[in-house]
Amino acid sequence: MPYWIQLLVQISFSYLSTVAFAIIINVPHRALNLAGWAGAIGWLVYWLLMAAHSGRMLANLLGALAIGVCGMLFARRKKMPVIIFNIPGLVPLVPGATAYQAVRALVLGQIDQAISLTIRVAMVAGAIAVGFMLAQLLAEVSYRKTAAPKPGK
Repeated sequence: MPYWIQLLVQISFSYLSTVAFAIIINVPHRALNLAGWAGAIGWLVYWLLMAAHSGRMLANLLGALAIGVCGMLFARRKKMPVIIFNIPGLVPLVPGATAYQAVRALVLGQIDQAISLTIRVAMVAGAIAVGFMLAQLLAEVSYRKTAAPKPGK
């Protein structure tokens, strides 16, 4: 399959899944489009980094960072809380299949595999959390630079 078709499919489905989840959790209608774009951009960063063989943790961290930055920009533009864009945008990055495999392995008595998969889920969740934390840090640093009083005035 040509690369541009793969790119189009990845963007489309990540956008649609984000908007669908945003509708389920009652995100205001005027924020749905930008919430979808936050999820699509975050997933696109993740997907491109995974295609470049950068590693799952780095890809999740930078994907979450992209969602966090988009969420803050979109929140300022729409004058809405950041969480309205961050929570739905997070949906494409959630390691749901890995968590399912961990529970399945546990039920089947494959304890070693269950522990390994559970650790992977925890590490991905941690990478996503750190990505959001870095986005918040970046926003606060940039806000302080723009809001700082000019010396001598």
